[in-house]
Amino acid sequence: MKAIAWTKYGAPEVLKLQEFEKPSPKNDEVLIKIYASSVTVGDCRLRALKVPMGFWLPTRLVFGLTKPRNPISGMDISGEIESVGKDVKLFEKGDKVYGTAGMKLGANAEYICLSENSALVKKPNNITHEQAAAVLFGGLAAIHFLRDKAGIQIGQKVLVNGASGAVGTASIQLAKYLGAEVTGVCSTSNTKLVESLGAKKVIDYTKNDFTRNHETYDVILDTVGNLSLKQCKKSLTKQGKLILINTGLLVNLLSVFRKNVICGVAGESKENLGFLSERIEAGDIEAVIDRVYPLEKTSEAHRYVDIGHKKGNVVISVEHKET
Repeated sequence: MKAIAWTKYGAPEVLKLQEFEKPSPKNDEVLIKIYASSVTVGDCRLRALKVPMGFWLPTRLVFGLTKPRNPISGMDISGEIESVGKDVKLFEKGDKVYGTAGMKLGANAEYICLSENSALVKKPNNITHEQAAAVLFGGLAAIHFLRDKAGIQIGQKVLVNGASGAVGTASIQLAKYLGAEVTGVCSTSNTKLVESLGAKKVIDYTKNDFTRNHETYDVILDTVGNLSLKQCKKSLTKQGKLILINTGLLVNLLSVFRKNVICGVAGESKENLGFLSERIEAGDIEAVIDRVYPLEKTSEAHRYVDIGHKKGNVVISVEHKET
């Protein structure tokens, strides 16, 4: 099978299209024929090992000390089950599925084997494989941080910093569904997109600084990594919470002792995926796709995401030649 080889840390050029042996499912696994995967900001940071302060060594210990432990890049997938292991009960051949390989990686390929108990569910019928691959990263992060950690309630005011990115676009839609009044922070060129997703107010950060507008919010979600509690303190209500999803190890450790600061990594589970599917089927959350690249141009997709101006998500389309 064709897949994107990731044999060392570095610039996008370290990613090369190569031939790999097609995997075979173990007893509890399914073999998935991948039709779409994605390139997220997280994928790019991992590829280059440009992780938040303090996470350099832990990241290498998990993913490979001197070189990547898994030679194929990518986390999120959408495709069709081609075969199942003898003990599999949840899926059968022909099922259209989407989900994430997580830290196992291997998604930028024609095929992948995943455990039936992994973060994998049947794909909603009202979206394409490309849309399914696009909505995973931001959708799961939004559910984890806004619903599960912050516990957003009807009528609360939520500000999303970095509102036009993968996590931002999903968070606006989820927060609106949960009954919150959403303010999005983005650049001038993205204001219309953010408004269309449900933000009641949009702040153009090139013209205004939300920390000086004398407004307070019940939840501030920073998807960019350029905010701190000190900066946001006056912008939070008395019981307000600040969510930092791209911050250093020290801040993550200190957040354990601060009830108003939420950090960490988004959880991946069938339960949250199921909830995401329900919201997609109901029309509450839709995928935002900036660009679609073929598998062989995955390195170009990484180069584009590295620029830092993508709107929503970047998707990898995987074509299969008929044999």
